Amino acid sequence: MFKIMDPRFLAHNSHLEGVGSFHLMDPHLRYLSRQPFVFQSPLLDQLPVDTPGVYTVSGGRQIGKTTALKQWMRRLMHDGVNPVDIAFFTGELIDDHHTLVNLVTAHLQGRTSCQYVIVDEVGYIRDWDKGIKFLADAGYLMNVELVLTGSDSVLIQEARLRFPGRRGNAEKVDFVVTPLSFRQAALLKNTIAPEEAVLMDAAPGGNTVDDGGIHGQPLPPGLVSRLFQEFERYMAHGGFLTAINDLQINGSILPATLRTYSDWIRGDFVKRGRQEAFLKEILASVLRHQGSQLSWHNLARDMSIEHPQTVADYVALLASMDVLLIQPALLEDKLVEAPRKPRKLHFRDPFIRHAVRYWLDPSGDPYHDGILADVSDSVASSVLAESVAVSHVARNFPTFYIKAAGEVDIAWVEGSRFFPVEVKWTGQLRSKELQQVRKYPNARIWSRQPEYFMAGEIPVEPLPLALWRMG
Repeated sequence: MFKIMDPRFLAHNSHLEGVGSFHLMDPHLRYLSRQPFVFQSPLLDQLPVDTPGVYTVSGGRQIGKTTALKQWMRRLMHDGVNPVDIAFFTGELIDDHHTLVNLVTAHLQGRTSCQYVIVDEVGYIRDWDKGIKFLADAGYLMNVELVLTGSDSVLIQEARLRFPGRRGNAEKVDFVVTPLSFRQAALLKNTIAPEEAVLMDAAPGGNTVDDGGIHGQPLPPGLVSRLFQEFERYMAHGGFLTAINDLQINGSILPATLRTYSDWIRGDFVKRGRQEAFLKEILASVLRHQGSQLSWHNLARDMSIEHPQTVADYVALLASMDVLLIQPALLEDKLVEAPRKPRKLHFRDPFIRHAVRYWLDPSGDPYHDGILADVSDSVASSVLAESVAVSHVARNFPTFYIKAAGEVDIAWVEGSRFFPVEVKWTGQLRSKELQQVRKYPNARIWSRQPEYFMAGEIPVEPLPLALWRMG
């Protein structure tokens, strides 16, 4: 006999009252239906069906993990899964692992078909890993797809450490949700037509349609122009759907949208017992030095934080939350991090940078006085463009920078090789700034120039086109 669900969770399980009205009653799907742009996450096609196991879905705050899982629930029911075989539990309402075990076992009582149980933001639950381990060892999960979500990468690390041999037989059990890439955002907004996307994808040597690069048929100037305009918009809204829809509906990104994200960062830090004042100092320092070479001692020097290790711990936590990206220098002969060289710090997404800046300085109109001013400023936009390039590459490959006699902005490792890229979001290329990148025969330059050309023996291609293909 099935037990009635705890009424605290019914708001997120309205599918039990009627599949046809789920999209109208569920808070996430109802909000989604009012937005001009609705994104179908790749997660919908990646999560397995009828394959018991323990799965994790991680990623930063406000990027749509919960909404994607609600869409997945709707798809499961559309494909014939009985609504009573799906349950969604919010970790924020579960105090500890004992309560978690009681909720899951009560839901599973008397059920024999494959069950789909989602525990959202499992990190809120005290000792959650003990509860999952008990459920797995006691045999409760033999016929269950258990999906755990969390807002930092620690979730995946904990699952791998705590549940070896208990994850199931699926080839992939850990999933990471990221903000939309430049390519995904442009396609979602219909800035680029499908036939134009095919044309750009057929240009692996640059912005021409053959492998030979500069001698091929060039892309239409109007397409290249739109691609650059879209990239400038991407530097404003980033890959966050709320900001993208804000801009479409209101013509600007609302202060409330920026505030919501910064509030989540602060809340998560306080929840972990960290000091908000230190967080503020560190983020202010990152804003000042974004994309520059830094040591923990350099960062600590301008702050009230006495110990560089404290700075390192705070930055590592911000990186695990997908707020920051730590870019180490490359040890070229071993293709690993050079441990004694400084690191670079980047915001994972332009929107995160804008939200942090507004939290630190909430004066004025954050969109026109802050975001648009940065995008149009030559220095600030260069920093933004480099960070966008680094974060896009880092989605797919281990990513470093090169520090030798000179510097190279990006070096990603693929197999037994590394690929150096210099990012130049400026009006011209200066020979002195290219001294280091010229030393590598497979180097490239990603630039603000709208055409593909050669700088000596180095291919130079438009940065937006390079990121389009990287996406």
